[in-house]
Amino acid sequence: MGETLSYWHLIANASLLVKLVMLVLVGLSISTWVFVFERRKVMKAAATRFAEFEERFWSGIDLAHLYRQVNANPDELNGGEILFRAGFKEFSRLRAQNVTDSDAIMAGCQRAMRVALSKEAERLDAHLSFLATVGSTSPYIGLFGTVWGIMNSFLGLASVAQVSLATVAPGIAEALIATAMGLFAAIPAVIAYNNFSARADKMLGNLDIFAEEFAAILHRQTHILANQTKKQGA
Repeated sequence: MGETLSYWHLIANASLLVKLVMLVLVGLSISTWVFVFERRKVMKAAATRFAEFEERFWSGIDLAHLYRQVNANPDELNGGEILFRAGFKEFSRLRAQNVTDSDAIMAGCQRAMRVALSKEAERLDAHLSFLATVGSTSPYIGLFGTVWGIMNSFLGLASVAQVSLATVAPGIAEALIATAMGLFAAIPAVIAYNNFSARADKMLGNLDIFAEEFAAILHRQTHILANQTKKQGA
């Protein structure tokens, strides 16, 4: 490609609207990559910290002792620990109030863990809607710039006595750059969204399983306490 048709020359000589479209697409692309690296860090940390906490939880440690440990130094980025603290806190609160109905205790614990799981889902899904929006709209934003640029190119032919490929090529080339930039912003966004969405779903699935297993342990504890209370009453 000659110097007069270099990419920088075409961008510099594009119409104002096409330049604005390109600027928007560059901003979306930069934002996408910022969120890609941020989400990658969050997902990796979430999986690592949950695995570490799960190992501590299933090591046979006393749950009351584990609760005191994690409550003394809470990790707000550890989904498993957050669920555990929410469930055990409600369990301890109801026990302190001398609630003996095992169903009521379990309902309270499960409700507390559902709230905690919902907040963790919001944290893991943060910025994914932005990536989905960029992936679905960027090609159309680029296409709009292309259509506008080609339209201006053909309108400019009205003042040209003799039309040739050399006359039309610069206008069409600068317009097509907008489409290319739209795809450049959209493709990484779509790939990142699919990847992080799948990882978030997997993480939430693991947390949901952990919550069910923890609820089963608490359910056994409530029955033991209920039996002890009956024996003492007898």
